[in-house]
Amino acid sequence: MASRRPAAAPAPYRCTECGWTTLKWVGRCGECQSWGTVVEAAEQTGIVRSITPVAPGAARAARRITEIDTQDAPRRTSGVGEFDRVLGGGIVPGAAILLSGEPGVGKSTLLLEVAAQSARAGRRVLYASGEESAAQVRLRAERTGALHDELFLAAETDLATILGHIDQVEPGLLIVDSVQTVSSAHSDGAAGQPAQVREVASALIRVAKERGLPVILVGHVTKDGSIAGPRILEHLVDVVCHFEGDRQTSLRFVRALKNRFGPTDEVGCFDMTGTGIAEVSDPSALFLGHGEPEPGTCVTIAMEGRRALPVEIQALAVRQTAPNPRRIVNGVDSSRVAMVLAVLESRMGLTLSDRDVYVSTVGGVRLVEPAADLAIAIAVANAVKNRKVSKRLAAIGELTLTGEIRNVTQAAQRASEAKRLGYHTVLDSSSRKLAQALNELQVRGMPRDEGEPGF
Repeated sequence: MASRRPAAAPAPYRCTECGWTTLKWVGRCGECQSWGTVVEAAEQTGIVRSITPVAPGAARAARRITEIDTQDAPRRTSGVGEFDRVLGGGIVPGAAILLSGEPGVGKSTLLLEVAAQSARAGRRVLYASGEESAAQVRLRAERTGALHDELFLAAETDLATILGHIDQVEPGLLIVDSVQTVSSAHSDGAAGQPAQVREVASALIRVAKERGLPVILVGHVTKDGSIAGPRILEHLVDVVCHFEGDRQTSLRFVRALKNRFGPTDEVGCFDMTGTGIAEVSDPSALFLGHGEPEPGTCVTIAMEGRRALPVEIQALAVRQTAPNPRRIVNGVDSSRVAMVLAVLESRMGLTLSDRDVYVSTVGGVRLVEPAADLAIAIAVANAVKNRKVSKRLAAIGELTLTGEIRNVTQAAQRASEAKRLGYHTVLDSSSRKLAQALNELQVRGMPRDEGEPGF
C-alpha cells in the first residue's frame, strides 16, 4: 500500500501587498512586482478563536440612516484660495491630506505658503521637514515671505519625536514633508519601505482623527508618476492631491484624485515665480497668443476640472520635397492630429502629403480631449490656405472619420464661458460637417483675400 505524501508546509514568506507566497525570501514580489514587500509570514489568517462581542456605547450605537445629521463638516480656509478650491472649500478638521508630485515641482513651496497663511490667520502650525534642514526651510521662507511666529519648524525623521512635538506645540495644522523620510522604531526596515510608510501614516492619521488635527502629508512618486509606497496609503487618507507642472514653464496645477469631502474634478492653478508660488485665479489669458491674428491659429475651450479655459492652437504647414513629410506636435495628442490630417486630406481634398505639419499649443498646456479636434482642423486648414480667423472666434467639437462634428462633454458650459470671455462666434456641433464649419469661417470669421479659392 503506497504511503500517503505528507501535507506541504505553508510557505514561510508572504507579500504584504497581494498575498503571494514563496519558500524563500526575494526582494521583489513575483505576482504584483512590488519591491520590499515580501516578509516572513505570520500564522495562518482567518478565524482561529471565538471573539467575545462588545456592546457599543451610547455615542457609538447604530442609528437609523434618516437620523444622521447631514450638516457638512466645518471647514476652515487654508489661506490659499486655489488650494481651497481643490479641497472642496477648505480644510476639514481631522482630515488627512496626501499631496504628491514630481521632485522639484514645488510641493514644499506650496505647503510652506499654506503654513504661513494659516499662521497669519491665528492657527499654530507645525512643519516637520524630513528632507531639508531647519536652516534651508528658513531661507526659503525668507525668500517667499512665509515667516511668522505661529509657524513652528522641526527637522525630524523619527515618528516618536514628531508625536512629541505635537504634544509640545499643540498645533492647529500639521505638515509632514515627506512621509517617506519618517521612520518608526516599532516597524522593521529603513524609512520609505512599505511597512514603514504604512506604520508612519497610520500613526499620524490616528492622531489626526483623535485630536481633530488636519494633517498634510507629502508623498513621493515613482517613475511612472504614481504615488510611491503601498496603495493602502491612498486608502487611509481622506484627500489625495497631485501637484503637476512642466519644468519648462512656470504654470502648476493641483488636481484632486480622491476627496471624501468634495468633488474630484476641481483644478487649482498656480504660477511659480522667483519669490514663491502665486495663485492664478483667472488663467484665461495664459494660453492665448498676443498681437494681431495670424494664419494657422484657432482658439478652443478646454476643460480643466470644472474650469473652462481658452487655449490657442497654432499650426504651420511647410512645403518639402522629402518622401516622408514630418508631423511634429507639442501639447496635443499626436494620434488625434494624425486623424484630423487624414480627414482634411480625404474629406476636404486638402493636400498635405507634400507638407511638413507642425501643431502646438500656447503656454505649455497639454490637450488630450477630443474637443480640440475642430480647432486643430481649422488651424491646419488656414495654415495651408494662408487664411486668418478672427480673434473672437472659438471652435469646439470632436471630428469623426466621416468629417462629422460631434458634440462634446460640458458643451453648454464651454460655449457660455466663450461668450463671457468675448468670443462672439462659436463653431460647434451645430455646423454638423467640417466642410460647413470651414465655409462658415468666411462669413462668421474673417473673409478670405480676393482671388483666394474656397474649400
